[in-house]
Amino acid sequence: MNTQLNSIGLAKKPSETTVVVAMSGGVDSSTVAGMMKREGYKVIGITLKLYDNNKETSSSKQCCSGQDIMDAKRVANKLGIEHKILYYQNKFKQGVIDNFVDSYLNGETPIPCVQCNQTVKFKDLFEVSKELKADALITGHYVKSITNGNETNMYRAIDENRDQSYFLFNTTRQQLNYLRFPLGGMLKEDTRLIAKELDLNVADKPDSQDICFVPSGDYASVIRKFKPNSIKKGNIKNLKGKVIGVHDGIINFTIGQRKGIKISSSDPLYVLEINAKKNEIIVGPRENLGKKNININNLNLLVDKDQLSNGIFVKVRSTGKLLEAKVNLKKNNSAEINLEKLEDGISPGQACVFYDLDKQGYKVLGGGWIVN
Repeated sequence: MNTQLNSIGLAKKPSETTVVVAMSGGVDSSTVAGMMKREGYKVIGITLKLYDNNKETSSSKQCCSGQDIMDAKRVANKLGIEHKILYYQNKFKQGVIDNFVDSYLNGETPIPCVQCNQTVKFKDLFEVSKELKADALITGHYVKSITNGNETNMYRAIDENRDQSYFLFNTTRQQLNYLRFPLGGMLKEDTRLIAKELDLNVADKPDSQDICFVPSGDYASVIRKFKPNSIKKGNIKNLKGKVIGVHDGIINFTIGQRKGIKISSSDPLYVLEINAKKNEIIVGPRENLGKKNININNLNLLVDKDQLSNGIFVKVRSTGKLLEAKVNLKKNNSAEINLEKLEDGISPGQACVFYDLDKQGYKVLGGGWIVN
């Protein structure tokens, strides 16, 4: 007699299934914990303490702060579930913050949320969940996951305005088969409604908007804090190599930036290139921003290589649209991406994430880090 699959695709009764829920203290992960408890699963909530910030307030729009830990603890108490706090400040500093600082100083535009998922959240928390003999690790990310047999595939969320698949491209196949994302098929307003039904104190809590360790979005202050002597003045040049200005540090610029260049010109100037070795910024007209070819490295694939042989879709920034493209795989885990149309503002340090459309939606195939 075959056992019917439960709501997370496992052939076990919910009452016999132990799940770890990553609880950040926000409405999404709190609601997921409540949903799992209501369905009868054995739920263990785990909250990560990732950084220290003595200036937190109850109105903070950052995640994983002291206030969030208290909120997660209150939700766990309300639901009557076990709750653990893991103190990962050192792991987070080494795996995320240091990378963030170095990336900016190298003229890149980093995505610390991907690094966080890749390291402490889905690597260390994955291992802890296994040690607790949990059947699955569940998060409040807006990503649709579909499990067939022992294999889980990742898709863009139903709520495209909330879709977080771009930030999860570096998930390994082993991790993905163990992860579950219950909110992928829901709208954000539905999540808040469930939170209110469960009478959770975070039902109306604002969404986190800032990078957790970057207060008020001032990333330059973080770099000054950790490497105060690394920010130096340098030249701003035009496309002909002529010096037309001076900058106060390359960390203050990103590819495609228009405002803040502080150079008088009859036509608008945009940041076209950041040369960290020479400590230079290259600026020029917008028509020079467009690219059709992108090189990426540290490729992570969630499918067989032959599934990339035809045209696919890619995203080159978290808020960007899907772009038609072809992938040319190369040696050393790298690839060249050929876009069908020119795209502006493609920046080293960002991710290029692959998608393919099938009957279930836009499936995540993997991706890599943009080099140039």
